[in-house]
Amino acid sequence: MSEHHVSHYLCIGCPLGCRLEVEDDGTDIVEVRGWDCKRGERYGREEHTDPRRVVATTVKVRGALWARIPVKTSGSVPKAMVREIAKAVRNVEVEAPVRLGAAVLTDVLGTGVDIVATRDVERV
Repeated sequence: MSEHHVSHYLCIGCPLGCRLEVEDDGTDIVEVRGWDCKRGERYGREEHTDPRRVVATTVKVRGALWARIPVKTSGSVPKAMVREIAKAVRNVEVEAPVRLGAAVLTDVLGTGVDIVATRDVERV
């Protein structure tokens, strides 16, 4: 019989912030405990096997009232790549105007995820 291991996570799938326990046998997840909604169970499984995050930051913008524009990834990326993605975005500079949802960097680091503007920025 293999030994089971329990990992603990704080669920960020909804505002409840459930404290999850994910039990595995070294190969497969045996059980997810502590969730109050279906998102919690799914989050626990994903966080245990393939943790992913949405990255939010800013990029430089020329010709606008403000020097930077807020951006985020268009989807989640592997948690292990968050710092690399932040470094890649650090060198991005765009020209105003920029529209909400416009891609300022496509397929960041080969993830298939774009960096998109999260607000409109007009030219001044």
